[in-house]
Amino acid sequence: MPKPVVLIAEELSPATVEALGPDFEIRHCDGADRAALLPAIADVDAILVRSATKVDAEAIAAAKSLKVVARAGVGLDNVDVKAATQAGVMVVNAPTSNIVSAAELAVGLLLASARKIVPANEALRAGQWKRSKYTGVELTEKTVGIVGLGRIGILVAQRLSAFGVRLIAYDPYVQPARAAQIGVRMVTLDELLTQSDFITVHLPKTPETVNLINEEQLRKVKPTVHIINAARGGIIDEAALFTAMSEGRVAGAGLDVYASEPCTDSPLFGLENVVATPHLGASTDEAQEKAGIAVARSVRLALAGELVPDAVNVQGGSVAEPIRPLLPLAEHLGVISAGLIDGAVERIDVEVRGEVADLDVRVIELAALKGLFSGLVYDPVSFVNAPVLAQQRGVEVALITNDESPDHRNLVRVRLTLTDGSMLSVAGTVTGARHVEKLVEVDAFDTDVPISDHMAFFRYHDRPGVVGVVGHAFGEAGVNIGGMQVSRDDAGGHALIVLTVDSVAPAAMLETLIKDIGAHTGRTVDFG
Repeated sequence: MPKPVVLIAEELSPATVEALGPDFEIRHCDGADRAALLPAIADVDAILVRSATKVDAEAIAAAKSLKVVARAGVGLDNVDVKAATQAGVMVVNAPTSNIVSAAELAVGLLLASARKIVPANEALRAGQWKRSKYTGVELTEKTVGIVGLGRIGILVAQRLSAFGVRLIAYDPYVQPARAAQIGVRMVTLDELLTQSDFITVHLPKTPETVNLINEEQLRKVKPTVHIINAARGGIIDEAALFTAMSEGRVAGAGLDVYASEPCTDSPLFGLENVVATPHLGASTDEAQEKAGIAVARSVRLALAGELVPDAVNVQGGSVAEPIRPLLPLAEHLGVISAGLIDGAVERIDVEVRGEVADLDVRVIELAALKGLFSGLVYDPVSFVNAPVLAQQRGVEVALITNDESPDHRNLVRVRLTLTDGSMLSVAGTVTGARHVEKLVEVDAFDTDVPISDHMAFFRYHDRPGVVGVVGHAFGEAGVNIGGMQVSRDDAGGHALIVLTVDSVAPAAMLETLIKDIGAHTGRTVDFG
């Protein structure tokens, strides 16, 4: 039998090849060269990349034998995960490989900004001895605001605590009691902006976080503040930051990431009080080696048909056949439950009922946690780190099994208890030969709705005319409704509308609609 072919499209650590072992045919190409990549990928089983190779729909279509795309790093901006999923190609990354390196760089940028190290260094190299011009500030007894208290945010907090700073953080999904255990006080974003002497950002780039710190927010900060971004470009509005620094409303900044990369020309680079580096967060020998080894192990598992914990889309491997269709269902239920709550989670119960309950269903619990935390935290989430994320946040997790399922052959339920005592429960099943995923329960409401890429949920008091208003609003917004179901506890009582739609619903339309129908809550859930 010929050996599976693994294409290494960028320079990776020698430890990567060692971790792959002798069971593969290893090929190399320059993945950044499109003319070289497309023919090279045609007959390979797996491709290993970093950030320069674009594994898009065209590349995936050209790779007739491709089974795995492995990104030796955290981000997946250069991989079309949706196209890979549609083609049945597994995508894996190394979600924990660079967290220490990224945290250390953020601290380095903060110190460099505080002590004006870069301009002082440049002046001295130019033959200028300007001690008084480059007087900096101490960290001791200052307030450091951490935007995003995920794994990297926690590492930054732990390292900065040694400097004798006051630590505050904004992260709506972290329990205050859990943060207090590491000496961090949770606050609102406005409180963080107004109180902080240093602000360091540790969020991913999502529709919700783009320009999170913008012109309006920058008018709330102290004029002595130093702002650090070693997370993702675009979270801070760079034009607004330039204006604020030019007007003396921000004292300094340390930037490693930019809205558009590579970035070699920015007005910010002309400011002496900006420390800028070219996206070096993961650029350490240790991080590169960890990433290469991690994805090499994932490739070995995937091509051997084993469960791949760091897979971000297609799940395969040594899982009992009856359980496999329930994995994406459980993950989607986790995403839905995250989209229907506000606030921090205290307990997660994953319940599996029916025929599969007698099997080892722990992987269903992992799938539910993966989906849930994908919607609640700012870190990449995998089967491996989902339980760790729960533990870090002080969330209790329980798996419940019962072979009795009166209404469905198999049922998965995700039940959340929030820190304010409120609860949410969603349940689903799969039906038919194609394993169609259906949402069959939202709290006390019975539903029978196929799970789709875009869904909307409205709770309100039952009364005539609401369905028409909802349909009209979505129609006016150009959003096609694929399906709609109304469920209620009693005539004139509490009711729930669940919609499946063909595209993302505009936020402004939803806000207006919620007011028009007097909804208690209105939420959308968009997968991917």
